[in-house]
Amino acid sequence: MGSASELDSTSLLRLDVTKNALIGVAEEMGVALQRSAYSTNIKTRKDFSCALFDARRRIIAHAFAIPSLLGSLPRLVPTVVDEYTRRRGRPLEAGEALITNDAYRGGAHLNDVAIVTPVYYRGVLSGYAATIAHQVDIGGATHASLPVSKEIYEEGLNLPPVRIMRDGQVDEEILSIILNNVRASREVAGDLRAQIGAHMIGIRRLEYLIDRFGPDRLAHQIEQLLAYTEARVLHDLAPLPRGTYRAEDFLDDDGHTTEPIRIAGALTIDERGISIDFSGTDSQRPSPMNATLTFTYAAVAFFLKCIVSDDIPVNDGFYRTVNVYAPEGTVVNATRPVGVVGGWEVAQRVCGVLFRAFAQCQPDRAVAAAKGIMCNIGFGGPNPRRPGSFYAHYETVAGGSGGRNGVDGMDGVQTDLTNTENAPVEELEMQYPVRIARYELIPDSDGAGAYRGGLGIRRQYQFPYGGMRFSIISDRTRFRPWGIAGGEPGSPARFSLQRRGREIPLRSKCNLELETDDIVDVCTPGGGGYGTPVDRDPAIVAEDVRLGKISIERAQSAYGVVVDPSDLHWDREATDRLRGSVRRSRTLPETRDREDSSEQSQ
Repeated sequence: MGSASELDSTSLLRLDVTKNALIGVAEEMGVALQRSAYSTNIKTRKDFSCALFDARRRIIAHAFAIPSLLGSLPRLVPTVVDEYTRRRGRPLEAGEALITNDAYRGGAHLNDVAIVTPVYYRGVLSGYAATIAHQVDIGGATHASLPVSKEIYEEGLNLPPVRIMRDGQVDEEILSIILNNVRASREVAGDLRAQIGAHMIGIRRLEYLIDRFGPDRLAHQIEQLLAYTEARVLHDLAPLPRGTYRAEDFLDDDGHTTEPIRIAGALTIDERGISIDFSGTDSQRPSPMNATLTFTYAAVAFFLKCIVSDDIPVNDGFYRTVNVYAPEGTVVNATRPVGVVGGWEVAQRVCGVLFRAFAQCQPDRAVAAAKGIMCNIGFGGPNPRRPGSFYAHYETVAGGSGGRNGVDGMDGVQTDLTNTENAPVEELEMQYPVRIARYELIPDSDGAGAYRGGLGIRRQYQFPYGGMRFSIISDRTRFRPWGIAGGEPGSPARFSLQRRGREIPLRSKCNLELETDDIVDVCTPGGGGYGTPVDRDPAIVAEDVRLGKISIERAQSAYGVVVDPSDLHWDREATDRLRGSVRRSRTLPETRDREDSSEQSQ
């Protein structure tokens, strides 16, 4: 199948019906999982993903929810099913389910727990249903399982592929082992059972589809769908200039030393699809800031999804066009036993490298750097509302997205690999012993540009009880989100502890013991800007001032726009004079200072 045009309208209609029927099953699994989950992280933030596989363990439908999990299930399911089959000498049987979170068996960080169930139709193995969900705690050295680790064994319970279900019933012994190793046992138990319940939905719905289509016809349609998907991806890539495009970026540090971590990528586009070579990337560290190939594969898959048509489904045909070379023992293909809890921070930076490389290929589609971090936040401790029990909470904090040609970056959003939803203040304060003292956009955090970057977010956590623990696994305090086409970098991340009137700066990777009324202040980066700041429409700059997004001082120093403080409208004559001077000197003094400091830090 060379191109989409080779199929007639009837065949395309049948493929569309098949595609949507399969995706509908995966999405219904997701709805069931969300509605029956216990933790805020799953029921509200939707930190999970669901997929279907055929009997050959090829992914055939993916409910596109969390981009970070794009690479997890397609790599993990074949690995664990094959291992189990070899070990037992037989395939998974009806009524059985495997559970695993092993990062070195195709998984991601240990909180991401996967369950796989077989689907049988009239006694014949016809496929698999799979879910992966971020459990709020999986044990380890800290609440929410976010330690500044050196080895994966510090990060929590490492589950090999084991049966969580036998004969259609939950294996209570395996479940008890898991719950005995976690702090938030109530939430974890509820969320695991929610995953299993979603599988029961998926099995029934897939059995129904097989019965309705017929096994042979459905199998034929799936083969056509996979081939069609591959052809669509290649068709979308065909107009792009052939060649290899290189870029790099840096993580601040590894949490133990101050040495930056370099990520280098070479993006090649040719008739076979895209290939990424990460040669030149730094070696893995005894730290939490490592990614297995699964993390990296997810970042590459997300990048590809962004540059092709949005109606192309994510299935095995999509992944056939992706080739990743990541040398073993590097931070993008780590080997046991180094820690990986910060792997999604590494993968976020991989996304940035790929978009930076793509900007050389397609300048008109270039996007400046987004916040570039997950900003993993976890806290917990003894639960004063349930004496004798413990609680744990996990979330990520949004920030600014990058500007692009014709469009400003969005303020306060999840970007790149994370599109989890907001954890509402009301729900947090109702569920957990914490107060959110401040939750706001950060003025002047944008990367200035003709199209500015989005604003970062400030979120303050206040703890009325002592004895709690707080964890941060994040980045971007040194290497700011880069601008493009003359745009400036966004503001950096900042973290601090406010204790008894003192403000104590924190590293971007840290574990804290909290005292009564301590406040942890989290400020996420703004997005990078696109285009020269003095080319921004002065009326839009003045509107940003009126909305409180930028200050009068920043309007003048970064954008060359003079705003009258009495009515917050821009002064045309003063602005023209200032911008004329700026264009003659090519840069503003304050702007040059910001760019110089960014270049020195990089």
